[in-house]
Amino acid sequence: MPKSRIRKKADFTPPAASKQATSIKLTNRSWVAPVMLALFLIGLAWIVLFYVTEGSLPLESMGDWNIVVGFGFIAAGFGVSTQWK
Repeated sequence: MPKSRIRKKADFTPPAASKQATSIKLTNRSWVAPVMLALFLIGLAWIVLFYVTEGSLPLESMGDWNIVVGFGFIAAGFGVSTQWK
């Protein structure tokens, strides 16, 4: 019985370097960490100030909505943190 022919695999040639990889610009994101921490601290200070002054500060007219404002600052800090690389 005749022997079957051995098929030779083609040599691997890496694809040409794409220009897309070199055109990506790295942006400077050094502002993210300070802004994130500032928003966290402002939100925390807002809530603590509200509780310590028994609702008379930071804005007495808002009443218990001051808690929502404080957590809003903290949520904004988490939103900014998504930009950190």
